[in-house]
Amino acid sequence: MLLVMFNHQSNKIIVLLNFYAYYRYTKPRRVMYKVDLPVDNSADVAVERRRAAEAARQARIFNTRHRVMGLDLKALEQQVVENKEREEMAGQRERALDMLRVTQDEVLMKQQQEEEERRAELNRDLIQYRAIRQRAEDTRDADLNVHRQGALGLSIPIPESELGPASMQVFQGEGIGDNDKRRAQMEQTERALRAQREQSEKLQKEKKLKELLKGKELVQQDLRAVQLDALEEECKRAGRIALNNYNHAQAAECVEKERKERMRREGKEMAEVWHMVTSDILTECPKAAERQVDGGPVGGPRVLTDRWRGMSPVQLSAIRRQREEQRLEGKRLREIEKQRDAAWDFQRMVQTREDEEEERKAMELKKEKRIEMDRYNEQLARDQREHQQYLSKTLYTNRPTARYFTQFSSSSR
Repeated sequence: MLLVMFNHQSNKIIVLLNFYAYYRYTKPRRVMYKVDLPVDNSADVAVERRRAAEAARQARIFNTRHRVMGLDLKALEQQVVENKEREEMAGQRERALDMLRVTQDEVLMKQQQEEEERRAELNRDLIQYRAIRQRAEDTRDADLNVHRQGALGLSIPIPESELGPASMQVFQGEGIGDNDKRRAQMEQTERALRAQREQSEKLQKEKKLKELLKGKELVQQDLRAVQLDALEEECKRAGRIALNNYNHAQAAECVEKERKERMRREGKEMAEVWHMVTSDILTECPKAAERQVDGGPVGGPRVLTDRWRGMSPVQLSAIRRQREEQRLEGKRLREIEKQRDAAWDFQRMVQTREDEEEERKAMELKKEKRIEMDRYNEQLARDQREHQQYLSKTLYTNRPTARYFTQFSSSSR
């Protein structure tokens, strides 16, 4: 058994011999004598079966169309067969349903035809029964209905000499006074009809009388309702007139109250104006606004706010003098604040310059480090290129041939 290995470092193919196989085939074997035994072909059959399975597997695996497109022909064929079977079953079901519908329609039409035939047979039987069993000649008053007396011309096969009294059909004196009876019946019917007509006319007159009385009663009720409505409207009109009079009286009273209130308010306002004009509040007298506090000159006078009319020139000059002093003091404080701000600005400028100097030194140091790193990277790149050239031109010089690539994809395992 051979083992083929590929060395990626040297690009060489290494062929190893299985030690077990070498030992097996190189070791001296014992001599066996030939004996007539039946040949066992099971191993050959197994080998052939494996070869056929391997060939089928390679045909299935190395088929580019199936491998690239991912088609499963067996599954697709199975789906096609299933779809056809499903469509065939659906068609059979539809055909069975159509046959069932046709059969049901035929049965229904047959039942309808049988029902019509049964009805026609019943009608024929009924007509035949009436023609045989319910003839007009067989009734008791058949001779009266046909307006003739005596026998109806029935043919009796027995001779009259052999018939007894019970077989007699017409008697002497039968039918006497039928016209008078019929006339009396007609008169009685006419009297009954006349009585019914008179009764109906009477009922109609009573009904009309009741309707007339009911109409008169409704008219009386309508007249009563109209009178009541007129009285109610008159009462409402009187109530409105009384309410209007009351409202007018209330309005006149309100107007009088408002007039008196206005005159009282105007009098009060005039008195207040007169008091304001004649009082010390409009005289602008400074003394009128001063009030002596308990304790004498210690507390000093207090000002009455409702009578004060301004300050005196002395007070105004004192206020102006104090305001000037405050202005000078504020100016002095602003000068001091300005000097302090200038000192702080100078200190910040010095600190800023120191910071800029430190930042410049840091940038120079960072630049030197970057230059040094670039040099180191260039050295590493140079070494890498030299190593790649050594690998490609010196070490890996044995290129694989076409025979090396033919060993792949030659087996399905």
